[in-house]
Amino acid sequence: MPDTTHPHPDRILGCLLGGAIGDALGAPVERLSLGDIHRRYGRDGIRGYVGRPGSRGAITAGTQLTLFTAHALVQSSVRARARGIGGAATGILQATYLTWLNGQSRETTPQPFRLGGWLAAEPAMTERRKPPRSCLSALDRAAARRDPGRPLGTPEQPINDSKGCGAVVRTAPCGFGTSSPEAAFELGCRAAALTHGHPSGHLPAGVLAATVWGLVRGRPLTTALEEACELLRRRDGHEETATAIEAAVDLAAQGPSTPERVESLGGGWTGEQALASALYVVLRAEDDVPELPEGGWHPDPRPVRVATHALLRSVNHSGDSDSVGSITGNLLGARYGGQVFPGHWQAGLEVRHTVVQMAADCALEFGMSPPTEPDGYGTPAMDWLLRYPEA
Repeated sequence: MPDTTHPHPDRILGCLLGGAIGDALGAPVERLSLGDIHRRYGRDGIRGYVGRPGSRGAITAGTQLTLFTAHALVQSSVRARARGIGGAATGILQATYLTWLNGQSRETTPQPFRLGGWLAAEPAMTERRKPPRSCLSALDRAAARRDPGRPLGTPEQPINDSKGCGAVVRTAPCGFGTSSPEAAFELGCRAAALTHGHPSGHLPAGVLAATVWGLVRGRPLTTALEEACELLRRRDGHEETATAIEAAVDLAAQGPSTPERVESLGGGWTGEQALASALYVVLRAEDDVPELPEGGWHPDPRPVRVATHALLRSVNHSGDSDSVGSITGNLLGARYGGQVFPGHWQAGLEVRHTVVQMAADCALEFGMSPPTEPDGYGTPAMDWLLRYPEA
């Protein structure tokens, strides 16, 4: 039976690794029409990392913020164990995002303290990499208050009316350490609402987080998604997101995926479109790759072929290829684990070492035995506190 309490370490790794790979695959073809992709790369589109030498496998702000989300949630969990009280996750998320913001422009308001720890010291984590405008403007407003740990945007008091996909693309880690799908959904929504106030901006993040919660604990995709959609339907303003997901599910039942069918769900520029497109590709993933005939041979195991086909399908379309690719990778990795992605994609990923380290830290903190002092009180180990300091 799957462990419904603790996430599986390899699925955490897969979720973060797949998201980063999908982001890096899609970034060079974002905003290109399908016709332009075909003219540049052939009728099958891109088949791996493309771009200028030295830039292939490079990530965008989507992966930066996903990893900062993971770091903040580990930090929040360590703080809760040290103090014996929780409730600070959203504030730590905002403060950590403001650390990211400091690297985006010289014009941002300097903050009185920084969060992000070892991750913020990685150059690729704060360099300007196509940051979403809604994220920048919302975080600029939060920075101007000089009170980084007090959340500004919430579902109840929206910071704006944005429903761009820049929120959902960073919130998969909200499904790692939470206690239930309900808690994952709530945290995903609140993490997203820091920068995206429209229900279709933050509710898709709740669906993604709750779905990831089930997948990293071994639940089937359809079960995890159904539970997440049930939670979605309880929320005000859910109709647009629910309709988009229903369209993806219906389309997945109509036969093999095609770029045109991906595009029929929208360009992926808004939260509900990006989530729906990714869900469509992942729901089709198994059926799109047939079993080999008896005696047939292929250099890659079938799960790798499934993930390869699905990720390439998720980025070869007219639209927000890196965001749809990232969410698709999150879901595939949470479903199958880290070994499902081709080795050359893993090796060529710009931030592979950083992703692996962040995944290992998440698995340790959210697993059965987080680093603890032998005092019998569950106090975090001193070296762990130093790695994830409160401020």
